[in-house]
Amino acid sequence: MSFNRILAATALALATVVPASAEVVGKVGVDWVGNDIIVEAMTDPDVKGITCHVTYFDRSLIDRLSKGNWFEDPSNNSIACRQTGQIEIGDIDLSEEGEEVFREGLSIIWKSLVVNRIYDKENDTLIYLAHSRQVVEGSAKMAISTVPLFNQTVVWTAGKPQ
Repeated sequence: MSFNRILAATALALATVVPASAEVVGKVGVDWVGNDIIVEAMTDPDVKGITCHVTYFDRSLIDRLSKGNWFEDPSNNSIACRQTGQIEIGDIDLSEEGEEVFREGLSIIWKSLVVNRIYDKENDTLIYLAHSRQVVEGSAKMAISTVPLFNQTVVWTAGKPQ
């Protein structure tokens, strides 16, 4: 396969992933070299009425220069999701693996913070799983948040799973 075809296939694959939008709502300085904890509000593109707040560590340039490990970032992250309006669920992946709804680069090249949404049919609950992903090896550090749908006014625009 030619380089141009590989480049085109990669661009197409990246264009088909429509991650959720996120907005920085907080930034807490943790030390004198400029390392920060970032807090972002993320909305699910296929589920209205739920907002997740995701935190992650942002290493400063000074820290990278002083330690010499340019590409290493901690995988520590946290997530909390809550109902913030009437829940309207679109066409979501109902498989056990769920689907990726958010991704953001955590390091200069390799690592990404990823949020997957999984529907727990038996408990009528949406699960949001935050974890880090690297090209070679994933991280064992993860965080989870759940939003129960029972006793809520929930609109399934694509039809509720049976």
